[in-house]
Amino acid sequence: MEGMTLSQPGVVRGRVVTPEAVVEDGVVVHDGDAIRWVGAVGEAPAELAEVAARAVPHEGFVLPGLVDLHCHGGGGASFPDALDAETARTAVGEHLRHGTTSVVASLVTAEPAVLRERTVLLAGLAEAGEIAGIHFEGPFIAAERCGAQNPAGIREPDPELTAELLELGRGHVVTMTVAPEAPGVDDVVRVLARGGALPSFGHTVASAARAGQAVREATELLASAPSARSARATVTHLCNGMNPMHHREPGPIPEFLAAAARGQLVLELIADGTHLDPHLVRAFFEIAGRENIALVTDAMAAAGMPDGDYQLGSLAVTVSDGVARLTGGTSIAGGTAHLIDVVRTTVAGGVRLVDAVYAAATSPAAVLGDETIGALAPGRRADILLTDEDLRPVRVIRKGTAL
Repeated sequence: MEGMTLSQPGVVRGRVVTPEAVVEDGVVVHDGDAIRWVGAVGEAPAELAEVAARAVPHEGFVLPGLVDLHCHGGGGASFPDALDAETARTAVGEHLRHGTTSVVASLVTAEPAVLRERTVLLAGLAEAGEIAGIHFEGPFIAAERCGAQNPAGIREPDPELTAELLELGRGHVVTMTVAPEAPGVDDVVRVLARGGALPSFGHTVASAARAGQAVREATELLASAPSARSARATVTHLCNGMNPMHHREPGPIPEFLAAAARGQLVLELIADGTHLDPHLVRAFFEIAGRENIALVTDAMAAAGMPDGDYQLGSLAVTVSDGVARLTGGTSIAGGTAHLIDVVRTTVAGGVRLVDAVYAAATSPAAVLGDETIGALAPGRRADILLTDEDLRPVRVIRKGTAL
């Protein structure tokens, strides 16, 4: 993944996607690993006017490097199954080549000893800047909605184990998926908030009342926790892994949507066309707003790979026609798309490009509490994705270096 550093200042010209608009003939100027200026070519300041005008236009879009909050692997490698750093790097590299410059490595429900080992391994990669953090998808979840989680590893909420994992994560744990109805989960949420991590509600059979209560309690805890990376909890892949909405048994979905519309939650959406219908994704954007949505992949080892047999934690997975399912079953077992594929599908479904990119970069960066990434704006890190007109990746720049 090493490349040649661009000449200084580096200039990228094309249809630049900022948080506010698509600048049709725009430039991104960076010095080293930091963005210096972004705007229309004709509006460049005097000291940059010549270099901006002379830059050869890219025939496509210029996006910020994407930020994936929920990713289990890719390129044939799986974070939950990685026994060494090189295996994890293979997964990171697969998504990096497709424009995801910040990846949160997601684990799955497993025995405590396995979670401890993987946490130590991933914390080292986070300290080296190779991943953006760690997400625990379980083990304090509902067996009835475990999806591709091994029910044998599901445990009752354990604040002591949670505190231990946070300590092993050395400040790099971003989120933990918990079922809000699980007995004693409030103590786990409290430990997460105090330890600088966020609860992510999911894999749940919670009632509407309990879901709403959990959101209110988490919002209060995060607001009063000085170490909290964000004032908002998240929802692990809305709709997937939770009871569907029914007019007499609404379940958690409408409460999560309403809380997001109030700015109290960030909703993960696996908008790959398999997990969610694109029409529903568009409606969620209209209801909740892009600031309260994070597009994710939930990718597993098969991302970027052919159909076949794979592993996700302790469970066997078969990929057919690009869809991953538990071997011998019907449960979807993670995604096989890259985040730029999710953006492309979301835009094709009727969401504005500016909004889809915001939800795939700026919103998740806010969840991380990292204002240095997630947008093409002065002062932010020079993470840049160049795509063609069809939003397919052409070139990736990370920290000012072309890969």
